[in-house]
Amino acid sequence: MAVLEGLEFGKSDFVLLDEVNIEQFMENLKLRFEKARIYTFIGEGVVSVNPYKQMDIYGKEEINAYRGRELYENPPHLYAVADAAYKAMKRRAKDTCIVVSGESGAGKTEASKYIMQYIAAITNPSQRAEVESVKNVLLKSNCVLEAFGNAKTNRNDNSSRFGKYMDINFNFNGDPTGGHINNYLLEKTSNNDRYSHNAVLSALNVIGFSEEEIHSIYRILGTILILGNLQFETDRESVLVVGMGDVSHIAELTSTEPDNVTKSLLYRTVATGGGEVIEKGHSEKEACFGRDAFTKALYERLFGWIVGRINAVIEVKDYNPVLHGKNTVIGVLDIYGFEIFDNNSFEQFCINYCNEKLQQLFIQLILCQEQDEYRREGIIWQHIDYFNNQIIVDLVEQPHKGIISVLDEACLSVGKVTDTVCLESMDVKLGQHPHYTSRKLTPSDKTMEFHRDFLTCFLTYGFLDKNKDPLFQDFKRLMFNSSNPVMKEMWPDGQLSITEVTKRPLTAATLFKNSIVALVEKLSCKEPYYVRCIKPNDIKSPALFDDARCQHQVAYLGLLENVRVRRAGFACRQAYTRFLQRYKMTCENTWPNHLMGTDREAVEAIVTQHGFQDDVAYGHTMLFVRTPKSLFTLEQERAALVPVLVLFLQKVWRGALARMRCRRMRAIFAIMGCYKRYKVKVHFWEVERRFASVCSMADYGKSVEWPTPPAALTQFHSITQKWRARQIVKNIPPSDMGEIRAKVAALGALNGERKDWGCGRSWERDYLVRDSHQSSSNFILFSQELRNKDEYNQVIFSGFCRKMNRFNKSSDRALLITDKHIYKLDPKKQFKVLKRLPLEVITGLSVTAGVDQMVALHTSSQDDVLLYIQRGELCPDQDRIGELVGTLIDHFTRSVATVRGCRVR
Repeated sequence: MAVLEGLEFGKSDFVLLDEVNIEQFMENLKLRFEKARIYTFIGEGVVSVNPYKQMDIYGKEEINAYRGRELYENPPHLYAVADAAYKAMKRRAKDTCIVVSGESGAGKTEASKYIMQYIAAITNPSQRAEVESVKNVLLKSNCVLEAFGNAKTNRNDNSSRFGKYMDINFNFNGDPTGGHINNYLLEKTSNNDRYSHNAVLSALNVIGFSEEEIHSIYRILGTILILGNLQFETDRESVLVVGMGDVSHIAELTSTEPDNVTKSLLYRTVATGGGEVIEKGHSEKEACFGRDAFTKALYERLFGWIVGRINAVIEVKDYNPVLHGKNTVIGVLDIYGFEIFDNNSFEQFCINYCNEKLQQLFIQLILCQEQDEYRREGIIWQHIDYFNNQIIVDLVEQPHKGIISVLDEACLSVGKVTDTVCLESMDVKLGQHPHYTSRKLTPSDKTMEFHRDFLTCFLTYGFLDKNKDPLFQDFKRLMFNSSNPVMKEMWPDGQLSITEVTKRPLTAATLFKNSIVALVEKLSCKEPYYVRCIKPNDIKSPALFDDARCQHQVAYLGLLENVRVRRAGFACRQAYTRFLQRYKMTCENTWPNHLMGTDREAVEAIVTQHGFQDDVAYGHTMLFVRTPKSLFTLEQERAALVPVLVLFLQKVWRGALARMRCRRMRAIFAIMGCYKRYKVKVHFWEVERRFASVCSMADYGKSVEWPTPPAALTQFHSITQKWRARQIVKNIPPSDMGEIRAKVAALGALNGERKDWGCGRSWERDYLVRDSHQSSSNFILFSQELRNKDEYNQVIFSGFCRKMNRFNKSSDRALLITDKHIYKLDPKKQFKVLKRLPLEVITGLSVTAGVDQMVALHTSSQDDVLLYIQRGELCPDQDRIGELVGTLIDHFTRSVATVRGCRVR
């Protein structure tokens, strides 16, 4: 129960009233309305009072506040009921429905839209494109259906003249996958509201209506408008259409022939008993009657076709329960509210019958079934008296005796049957019913008139005409023969010829009754959540609370009885097995499995451990929890334990998988070891066989071919070689490792292409000092100055060389390579720097495969340097090309992490 509002706003849940009576109920409802608190709980349902103004309580902040929360954690709101229905559907994989009911103008349509928006907002957190598309179509469908199904009435600017029940399908992740809309169109007129044209057009495009289909919709609406203005006149014995231009316009809009339109308006084709087909001309009254019927039928077919197109888009496609899991549903019902005017006709009769039927379902599910369940389960219970309106429903729909049966019988009777005759028939057949009345049966009741009124407020005028199917078959054939494929699709029954149409169509009342019975069957198999809407006044004032008006609605909706049942009853009930399965991890005595005699004993252990003994009752098969708070505490503890249990199960399973892999690997290695040992033995057996007689051979076995060794011996040989290499390397002093690395790099780069590359001698790298004693002091002084200036760390290679230019002329030069630059020096001018290149510009080098000392250094600027390395005065036979290649590659490998290319030509 909601506890977050102060007492200055009244009681946020009617169950919390000090005394359950109509006075306190109305006082609390009025106080909350005046304090702008338009929502109040009754247990898991909510009472909504139309504020007649915009309320800033439906934004993202409110959506986030109610998402995933329990009912009593936040103040009453539509979002709380919507979230409860969604959680019940997702947690228990159970179909749910939200029934929005109340008087016309009480705010049902707006409430349904907010519920749909909330469900759309909390689903599909991963933003999958296909789910977003379904959500968008579901939301946009409201705009289209309201534009074509709502109208302005005396009491409501946006009154639903149709009933809408939408099933939203969800996958096991709780994301919407599609849906289905059932419509219960009541009045077949074109409405007068000025609806936002751009919004409707945009919605039609989003849903997927083609340009041709949208154009056809406009053509039908235009036809309806022209038909509404069409007049007839009598010329002697025949009836004519006033203004044939309208007929041509209708023919153009419906893609039919003008002659056929005229014939359908003025004549009726009938079949005689002998099978002869004749055309019977209309009187002026009959022509007007047929015109009106055709106009209403056009709108009805259009509306039904629009609903069908939307269903085709949002239906669940390619659903496979095995692959996709169980498909659950949330149904949202927004249907016309009950209406009582000064003069009430056939439409109000159908509307109020529908509401009585829904009220009966409410009584059956909330009041009757709940008390019956307490008795079955042996729960101590004080019976709550309430009015069961089943007797009212029977008065309307009972076969052969109800009002609908009397109306149908009158419509099927041969001869002149009027509304007055029908009223007399009802007086005879229903006169003994305690809830049926008319002026003839109660002459003292002057609120009714003789030969006109029944049930206090209903006028029989027009009942029979509205109950019949007044549409002539000629109009159906006219539209079926249209060259417009969209219109042709709306009139499939027009393909029957007059001789094939023999069965009388069902009356409007029977069709309406059948659809409402089917609706109630759908709702009864789902877990219901209720939004009960109340209209505070008739003048649409946000400041007026009409006590008498609201009290009448509270009484009709049975809200007080609902409070009494909720107050005396239990908020939640679950079978012992289901309760135990969900909450057994919260008790050490029941996790993972209990050892008690029955599931009830295990449930009692859970309840006792959490201290809820005074808040529950134990039935024969179910546990009853009085307040939601107890259940929410269990849910909180369960939610905290689930991640721990998941981690524990993951740890156990991963450990089991690891042990399985370990055993498998051990088995694999054991098999591999046995197999390798077997192959080695086979090898030695073959060696022994081949060399068994070598002692007697002339060459002592030299000509005998050794058998191919197995892979195990080859691997062993490789391992032995690596071991020998490590043994050799570890004895090399660290000071010599640089030279070893450079020689290994040169060996790999030259790849055997150059036979003598200085591998067998010691590499000194810096030869400028050693090769010329005369200039060594000058070079030492120069190198110190250069080191200070360019801040290099080490000399990679240096030596005398001869530079070759493009004219094939040579000159003595010195080459100095540091870790920063490459220098070309003039030794005759105290090692003057002739050229300085950053080391990074070197992209590669090329050497020959001969014994010459030619080397080409390639640069990124394509300014290559061609040099001939001199061998030196002391050792004129030294090959220094390998040393230059190796030291450069070793430096780039370790310092630049990029090995430059070395080409040997």
